[in-house]
Amino acid sequence: MQFNTNLILLLLIGVNPWHGKCSLDIHSKNVTKRQTNNQENFIFGLQRSHVEESRYFEQYDFIIAGSGPGGCALANRLTENPKWNVLLIEAGDVETTLQSIPVAAPYLVLSKYNWGYKAEQQNQTCLGREGQRCAVPHGKALGGSSVIFFLMHTRGNPRDFDRWAEAGNYGWTYNEVLPYFIKSERANIGKYSDSPFHNKNGLWGVSFNSERTPLVKAFVKANKLLGLAEIDYNSDQNLGVAYVQANTLNGRRHSAYKAFLEPILNRPNLHIMVNTRVTKILINPQTKTAYGVEIRRNNKNYRITAKKEVILSSGTFHTPQLLTLSGIGKKQNLNKIGIPILQELPVGDNMHDHYAFAELMFVTNKTTNYGIMTYLNNFLQFFNGRGLLTLPSGTEAFSFIKVPTNNSYGEKVADIELIFSPGGVHFDRGFGITNGGRMRRDLYDAVYKPMEDTNKDVFLISLMLFHPRSIGRIEIPSANPFADPKVYENMFINEEDIESLLYGIKYVLKLIKQEPFRSIGARLHSIPLPLCSHIHFATDDYWRCAIRAMAFSIQHQVGTSKMGPKSDPTAVVDPELKVHGINNLRVVDTSIVPEAPTAHTNAISVMIGEKAADLIKHDWHRM
Repeated sequence: MQFNTNLILLLLIGVNPWHGKCSLDIHSKNVTKRQTNNQENFIFGLQRSHVEESRYFEQYDFIIAGSGPGGCALANRLTENPKWNVLLIEAGDVETTLQSIPVAAPYLVLSKYNWGYKAEQQNQTCLGREGQRCAVPHGKALGGSSVIFFLMHTRGNPRDFDRWAEAGNYGWTYNEVLPYFIKSERANIGKYSDSPFHNKNGLWGVSFNSERTPLVKAFVKANKLLGLAEIDYNSDQNLGVAYVQANTLNGRRHSAYKAFLEPILNRPNLHIMVNTRVTKILINPQTKTAYGVEIRRNNKNYRITAKKEVILSSGTFHTPQLLTLSGIGKKQNLNKIGIPILQELPVGDNMHDHYAFAELMFVTNKTTNYGIMTYLNNFLQFFNGRGLLTLPSGTEAFSFIKVPTNNSYGEKVADIELIFSPGGVHFDRGFGITNGGRMRRDLYDAVYKPMEDTNKDVFLISLMLFHPRSIGRIEIPSANPFADPKVYENMFINEEDIESLLYGIKYVLKLIKQEPFRSIGARLHSIPLPLCSHIHFATDDYWRCAIRAMAFSIQHQVGTSKMGPKSDPTAVVDPELKVHGINNLRVVDTSIVPEAPTAHTNAISVMIGEKAADLIKHDWHRM
């Protein structure tokens, strides 16, 4: 079903949400915060929540550096103990109205809520991206990437977590982490809500889309004809087809900030700093004990200390950066940037990611005529939690398939996720997806611009590779805490990853031949990529070329502070998330995940935060 995104562009251009400004005053006993503008803004009927506190202290029980999804959940659970004071520090700001519109997700990577990083240029990949550098989005806001990501709520396969435990990470089997997934969830997913795998009374919204287009129903039926069962992919099943479960509540994005922080802003033992950079962890070099952080705020430097622990929840890029700036990392990297070695650990290595390919666009013989009244109707429906604006990033369904040649994770573990989206790259005339994904404009003009005036419904089926064999890394280029980390994706250094995606493409082309798609005349958009036009279109070699040109990271990087026992030379933190060799320092984000999971990473990040809270409570319950 075709829907126009010009309304979203109007929101981007026309809305100028108020952002509260804050200043710090240093006193002898504490750090206080003045709210210089106490205004609340209402935009299109949606209230922008903002963070308010009356004072900051010089010392807390716990300091959480970074407010990724895991950090938000952790801050909520730790402040359940009224005797503990918690400071949460975030480099970004509070989300605004635009973030609440699920279909607007592709545009948020163009906002100030994304750090805007680019992978380093490497040969034979990202050839169709500007400067041959793929975008690697990373959230910069309270709630981290949950504020800009595509809202997909997927936990992973039970085998993922059992593999972690088999590698020496006690306490992380599927049966041991499942209660933490369930704990946070407020499920509104039809018949699945009442299953033992779900919870209707948690803090974090998980919902089915309020709308289902005729096209998505064809996708589900066609997958069934190829032998896939319709499943709840957040149960213990992983191979099948399913409608999307999204992190939405009443048709709006439900970020980790909205779920875990906004309801507790009045807790006196929780203080939150926004627009503040943590620049270093304070560590006693004799005892190797973390005791606080250095921060940069309003162009001034401050130190704040922690009585119990410093906890990093800054994500796969910034957690290794903070560790390195504090003298914890690889000898070669630390020597290169002139930071004395406090603890040698493989920080920044072992970066796993999911690679995606989104060049399979299909045209139908159906026409859906949308006039201005229909656009207005969808906008009005949004306020009642319905309409096309509630579709998370325009995505409606998944199917999870197995690559026959890949059995490293087991026969019942999916290797590829197919992502079904009504619509096409061209619907905003090359603005959102093209710019957000750094697509070369000449490629857009050649392949997609001819479709801008079509009146036929189109749809995309994108592929995501769950378990690439190619491994990347993060490098910290400077002792300057404001220097961007270098991201080396190393995409397709193992060419078996290309063959796995090729298998997925062939499955999609077989899927389109099934009766539900034949009945609407679905056919592949057949303008070849100029970079691959020398190869006969739609042959295996053409698709291999197209994968190298257009595959991209889907912002699921994990593993750069890998969890593992002391005996594991590739590990940075132990199974209790404590940094090896350093006291009172933990990591609570997806940088601890040992390998790419069979899932998008947002739900896993929250699960880590929930579990970390119990680990910390256990350690400090008598203090």
